[in-house]
Amino acid sequence: MSNRWILSEYDVESPFQQPAPFLKTAKSHGLSVTHTRLIGGRRDGVELLTVQNGDFSFTTIPSRGMGIHLAKHGETRLGWDSPIEGPVHPRFVPLFDPSGLGWLDGMDELIVRCGLESNGAPEFDTESGRLKYGLHGRIANQPTEDVVVEVSEGGEMCISGEVRETRFLCYNVALKTEIRTKSGENGFRIRDQIINRSAKPSSAQMLYHINLGAPILGEGASVVCPVSEICPRDDHAATSIDTWSTYLPPTAGYAEQVYFMQLAADADGKTCALLKNAAGDKAVSVHFNVKQLPYFVLWKNTAAVEDGYVTGLEPATNFPNPRGFEADHGRTIQLAPGQTYDIDLGLQFHPTAESVAEAEAVIAGLVEGKEAKVHTTPQSAWCG
Repeated sequence: MSNRWILSEYDVESPFQQPAPFLKTAKSHGLSVTHTRLIGGRRDGVELLTVQNGDFSFTTIPSRGMGIHLAKHGETRLGWDSPIEGPVHPRFVPLFDPSGLGWLDGMDELIVRCGLESNGAPEFDTESGRLKYGLHGRIANQPTEDVVVEVSEGGEMCISGEVRETRFLCYNVALKTEIRTKSGENGFRIRDQIINRSAKPSSAQMLYHINLGAPILGEGASVVCPVSEICPRDDHAATSIDTWSTYLPPTAGYAEQVYFMQLAADADGKTCALLKNAAGDKAVSVHFNVKQLPYFVLWKNTAAVEDGYVTGLEPATNFPNPRGFEADHGRTIQLAPGQTYDIDLGLQFHPTAESVAEAEAVIAGLVEGKEAKVHTTPQSAWCG
């Protein structure tokens, strides 16, 4: 029999009901979840769920599209130091700022979803100049409805909920999400289901912006992934195509560099990408399926620590170009009325050199005997 807690219902029998008004904890099968509501500043009203699973923990944000704020293994943090210093409540994020960049006012998470109507660069109407789609979409700044935490008899915790991106007469698509972790697991798994709730056909895009900083990221850190094809997003990134997989120390004035890729996978479509530290004894791997997320983006932003020293490993349904460009190239999810689109994503921490080497061996096996196609300049079909 599983334990089930509905976070919106704190009755006298709820294991969350404790004297502290904004801190409630429940435990089962060696797993615990703590519900926190933040007070003050731009964080005011943000709700967090922090899962403790042995040495591993992670915090998800129901107030912000069920993104993952950070994770930890012992004293090793998985996340980054954003100058935003969030998590920021969505009411302080001006998504419709005329510049199209208002989304950046809330960027702070380890994992933030970009979508659903659009997930890439801002797009403006060519005649009026009016903003059509802001940077990275709206889903990360929508509240999660119907949040439930369950722990099965087998010792697996599942946090579930639904995030809705709806505008009357315009768009009606939802995201059902589950975040799962088993007792003793150094990571978690996400199952997202995009649903067209309209009676009319619709479309969607999704990109998982997975952001990592120190201590995994540092001078000499590197990305390991089974590249089948890669190109720089722009001429600036092209200048460093030969060193795309390695990292500089924090560098004041560094301008971001982005690389678009397709990755090799096994017969079932499963693949992964890994960021390891310079010593090779700690790493984070991201697991996904190319049948669901056929494209991969590497974002390198090794700026000064004060400005956000970070890299992004980003599986996606498309490249993060303006939505119109991606639609013209057939890179949008098409959804009939009531149709769904499932996505599976996992994140795992590797705490030893042996576990890092094992993960690298799996990646090497995906490209054994294959040669990557490396473009030294941006490609017109990929870069808009």
